[in-house]
Amino acid sequence: TTQDPALTLDVPLGVISRVEKMGGASSRGENSYGLDITCKDMRSLRFALKQEGHSRRDIFEILSKYAFPLSHSQPLFSYLSQEKYEENGWSIYKPLEEFRRQGLPNERWRITFINKNYELCDTYPTILAVPYRASEEDLRRVAAFRSRGRIPVLSWIQRDNQAAIARCSQPLVGMSGKRNKDDERYLELLRETNGTPKLTIFDARPSVNAVANKATGGGYEGDEYQNAELIFLDIHNIHVMRESLKKLRDIVYPTVEESHWLSSLESTHWLEHIKLVLAGAIRVADKVSGGKSVVLHCSDGWDRTAQLSSLAMLMLDSHYRTLRGFEVLIEKEWLSFGHKFASRIGHGDKNHADQDRSPIFVQFIDCVWQMTKQFPTAFEFNERLLATVLEHLYSCRLGTFLFNCESMRELNVGTPYPAEGRPPADRRPPPLTVGPPPLRVVCVCVLSRAVTIRVSKSKSQHSKPRTCLAV
Repeated sequence: TTQDPALTLDVPLGVISRVEKMGGASSRGENSYGLDITCKDMRSLRFALKQEGHSRRDIFEILSKYAFPLSHSQPLFSYLSQEKYEENGWSIYKPLEEFRRQGLPNERWRITFINKNYELCDTYPTILAVPYRASEEDLRRVAAFRSRGRIPVLSWIQRDNQAAIARCSQPLVGMSGKRNKDDERYLELLRETNGTPKLTIFDARPSVNAVANKATGGGYEGDEYQNAELIFLDIHNIHVMRESLKKLRDIVYPTVEESHWLSSLESTHWLEHIKLVLAGAIRVADKVSGGKSVVLHCSDGWDRTAQLSSLAMLMLDSHYRTLRGFEVLIEKEWLSFGHKFASRIGHGDKNHADQDRSPIFVQFIDCVWQMTKQFPTAFEFNERLLATVLEHLYSCRLGTFLFNCESMRELNVGTPYPAEGRPPADRRPPPLTVGPPPLRVVCVCVLSRAVTIRVSKSKSQHSKPRTCLAV
């Protein structure tokens, strides 16, 4: 008899979000007993097993151990990997080189090493660009009035008119409406760097959320900030985005109702959120291209702020639309400025319901994909690179996305740039001609016999992850 061809599934253990037992001893019917595996990349797999084999428990325990190593006091896969790479991927982004490319330092901006030991802000990089007239003591006083010490610092500057993008966290105004003269003066110094009549402060949050944050000690800049205008961009928080992605997944699994597809998609609000993020980035880019400096923040300045700054910079600076420039952009605006990759993705953690998880970086990649579709000739890359980045966002094969901030990365790795990164040429992704995988594919697999899970065991455990993503 002709046998069906073998089906091969490629699912990195790091991409698994949840493993659940399906059915019990009394279950009847085809595919009613086995394991359900939910993946972080929206794939859902079902492994149907025969009850008489009693193999489900062993498979469940082995899979859980290696899919969630941190929950079992085991290292992530990147620490055990023996892969060799030609290029040191950790050194792709060199802050001083990037500042020099932008024409810094100059008579208006200076480079400071005040955070070299992460004492000013433990979630900021060690090298920062600040207004030339701001002293080190000014920076310390401003840090005391900004959430988690995340002061306004330069992300990008336009050479011809010196209009700048600065990023930070919310001011600690509180219910009493506290003022801080040092913070107000500092933003005035930032405005003066290019002489714009008004400094535009973009608060990524809905205004009602910003007001509510006053109850927990946060808030927003009020009228006391002279020569400044405040604009709310109405982008919702991590919890809303998490629920939106969950709804998106629910309409594609286990079945798709074709007759209600468009209305179901609309009900997830995913594309609405993408539109709001892109619209906010466009407003930022318009201000800067018009010669006006801007300040960006949300609550803590590491989620929506990173989306807005990196997308606006992608629009304004063609360097970031090259292959190497895009790598630098991610390293700079997301990794060095403390987007909480470990918490937002939940690497190696079995707690799939963790409220810190949220697809903020996935949203950013979706926004970039939208831009590449509208302006394909403006980019040196296309969706193959974006798909590769998302693959390794989850895979735990490389060290790039494993930690919450630069200080944690340095602590775990030993030095900021110690690992190897770029695969040999014959193992790099080929030029992009293949479209992204269909969003609405659901894979259901039936295994009638025991499944063998092979996990290579390392004889020695390394003290640091082996690689940093470079493609």
